[in-house]
Amino acid sequence: MAHGTAREQYDRLVERLNRHPQGAPPSPTLHRLLAMLFAPREAELVARLPLRTFTVDEAARRWRMPVPEAAAVLETLAGRALLLDLPRDGITYYLLPPPMAGFLEFALMRHRDDLDEAALAELYHQYINKEEEFARQLFAVGQTPVGRVLVNEGVLPVGDRVEILDDERATAVIRAAPVIGAGLCYCRHKMEHLGTRCGAPMDNCLTLGPCAASLIRHGFARRIEAAEALDRLAEARDRGLVQCGENVRNGVSFICNCCGCCCEALLAVKRFGVGQKALLPTRFAAVIDPAVCTGCGRCARACPVDAIEVNAVVSGKPGGRRRARVLADACLGCGVCVGACAAKALRLTERGRRPRVPVDTTRRVVAMALERGRLQDLLFDDRALLSHRIMAALLGAILRLPPVRRALAARILDSRCVEALIRRARLSQTEPPAAPRCGHGRAG
Repeated sequence: MAHGTAREQYDRLVERLNRHPQGAPPSPTLHRLLAMLFAPREAELVARLPLRTFTVDEAARRWRMPVPEAAAVLETLAGRALLLDLPRDGITYYLLPPPMAGFLEFALMRHRDDLDEAALAELYHQYINKEEEFARQLFAVGQTPVGRVLVNEGVLPVGDRVEILDDERATAVIRAAPVIGAGLCYCRHKMEHLGTRCGAPMDNCLTLGPCAASLIRHGFARRIEAAEALDRLAEARDRGLVQCGENVRNGVSFICNCCGCCCEALLAVKRFGVGQKALLPTRFAAVIDPAVCTGCGRCARACPVDAIEVNAVVSGKPGGRRRARVLADACLGCGVCVGACAAKALRLTERGRRPRVPVDTTRRVVAMALERGRLQDLLFDDRALLSHRIMAALLGAILRLPPVRRALAARILDSRCVEALIRRARLSQTEPPAAPRCGHGRAG
């Protein structure tokens, strides 16, 4: 196995992270952050791991080391939530999750005595909140966001023949989850170390399914039953928090209870003015009845993304009144404002069409890769193989073609390569593959 300086090892890890659509742009801050989480040798080894799930045998092959030694390394990394371990049918599969939602967050989902939490929080804040590139790439690029907003079911209109699907309900997602874990809210934990944490609950970050099972197994989440998770959802709604889940219909792996002052995604909405681009909105939108609105401003203060403004309105009579106004392009349809309105001037109405939600994690990642020009990295993942390097370079060139020629190539890719990837590569955290082979004749 090739070695290099510590700088080179972290450079290779950064390059590996950026083959995933949810990448991590290079930065001196990122190097310092990764150095806190990974030892240099670990960075070297992780840089060689595939984007999809893999077994210990494949890791041993890529690392050129005995299987027992590879197994010990993988267990150590999973024990620090840098990898997810996903047992299925007697075989343990592993996955390197993206930085976010992924191993950056997992690192602060519990209290740690094996690293300097305050120093890590400072680095996170510098990289995510002060430097722009990471947050902009994650939340402001493409049309397929990582997360989606789940509507506050308690404020939906009654009797208006509103039909809400199970995948739109946080309560239904919770009831369907085979395993539920509760951990510290990464965002508020980080802000706590910075001295700016709000008063929202800390222990209401919910992970679901195999992802939750891995975090529970290694002490990064506590297993809870559905009844407790539903209580946490109700408490979050009562406190005016927004429930955001993974942007998929099936196999949702997380539900966060988010505030507008700490949540990275909601902060990005306000920071970059990307509105509904950073988080997929619900199919509802807030509407104000001006005849009832008192202009008190409670709705504007409650809105987590500043999608409501209160202005002085000239009514043609002496002492014209203030009214609230919803900024339709920014409204996420969460319903927080409806619950905050004492005058009952706000309600949720259906938008013209339902948001398009990917079926599962694999399809979401493939959509993000297409939008960001990284499909070649998913299809040709084993950079140790010359054939994969050549094909990745060719596909990358196609994706950089002018729009008309690229559209023609995309139709071919969409009908063949993409479906092959979805069927065989199995990038999903929630469905490890029955066999660790992709559609190119061998692992990788």
